[in-house]
Amino acid sequence: MLQESTGPLAAQHDLFMLDLDGVVYIEGAAVPGVPEEILRLREAGCHVAFVTNNAARPAAQVAERLTGLGVAATAEDVVTSAQAAASLLRTRFGPRARVLMLGGPGLEVALRAADLEPVQDVEDDEVVALVTGYGPDVLWRHIMRSAVRIRDGLPWVASNTDATIPTSYGLAPGHGTLVRTLAEFAGVQPVVAGKPSRPLLDETVTRVGGNRPIMVGDRLDTDIEGARVAGYPSLLVLTGVTGLSELVSAPESSRPTYIYPTLQGVFAPHPVPQHVSDGVELGGWHGQVDDAGTLVVAGAGSEADWWRVVAVAAWDHLDATGAPAGIEQLAPPARDGRADR
Repeated sequence: MLQESTGPLAAQHDLFMLDLDGVVYIEGAAVPGVPEEILRLREAGCHVAFVTNNAARPAAQVAERLTGLGVAATAEDVVTSAQAAASLLRTRFGPRARVLMLGGPGLEVALRAADLEPVQDVEDDEVVALVTGYGPDVLWRHIMRSAVRIRDGLPWVASNTDATIPTSYGLAPGHGTLVRTLAEFAGVQPVVAGKPSRPLLDETVTRVGGNRPIMVGDRLDTDIEGARVAGYPSLLVLTGVTGLSELVSAPESSRPTYIYPTLQGVFAPHPVPQHVSDGVELGGWHGQVDDAGTLVVAGAGSEADWWRVVAVAAWDHLDATGAPAGIEQLAPPARDGRADR
C-alpha cells in the first residue's frame, strides 16, 4: 500500500538511488527536467547515485555518457551490477582470487578494481568461481564450457537477470537469456548481484553514502521489487516502461512506496487516498471497481493524485479477487503541469 509523506521526499532522505533508462534518460536524451531536479537534490545536500543493472560498461563510461546528456556525474556517482558482483566475489574468495569471466569491459574493470583477477580461459583450473554479465562478443564455445563447469560445481555469480536490453534496433535479448540457458543446463541457480536482488542497492549505499536511502525507478519488477527486497522505500516515476496495465496488475512484492509522474516527485508531498464506502478518494478524484470488474475514476485534480487513486483502487480489487481490474475505458489526465501539489 502507498505510504504518506506530508513533506517533500528530499527532506526525509539523504540518498537518492536513480535508475537510468526510463528515469534519467530515454533513447539517448535526458528526460526533460531531470538534470535540473538532480542539481536541486545536490544543492539540498542529498547524495545522488546512478544505479544500473547494465554490467557491460564501466562506471566511468556511464558517467561520461550522463555528462554528455547534461546530467552532471562522475564515476563515483555510478554503481553497476558488475561492481556489486565483484564485491560479492571478493567477500567470499578474498583479494587476488582468479575468477572466470563471461562478459564485457564493464565486468573486467569492476573485477580488477576489486583486486580480483579476471580470467577468460575457460579451461583454467585455478579459477575459484564464474561471473557472467552481458557481453555481445562472448563466444558460444565459452558459454558451453562454462555451463559444464557450473554443472560440475564451480560457484557462479550473475551480474543480473534482465530479460531484455535496449539497442539501436529495439529491445534485444539481455543477460537473463544466458542465465536461464546456463541454469537450465546445469541445474544450478546463480547468486545474482543486480536488481531485484539486494546486493546492488547495498553496494550503492556503501559506495555513495547516506543513512536514509530511497530507490527511484520506472520498472516494477526490478527497481521497485529490488527496493522492497532490500528494505528501502521506493518512488515509482511514470516516464519509463510502467503504465496503467503494469500498475493495476502489480503484485504486492512490486508495489512502490510512492508514485509520481516525474522526478519532480522528490520535491513534493505524497498524500494517500482514503477509503470510502464505494471506493477511494483523493484530491478531487474518486476511484472504484464496478460490478463488471472495470476500474472507473471520476472527478478532477492533479495527475499525481489520479495515479494514486488508480493504484489503491486497483490493488484493493486485485488482492480481493486475484484478478486485475479492467482498464479499457481508462486514460490518464493530460500532463498539464498540475502534478505538483
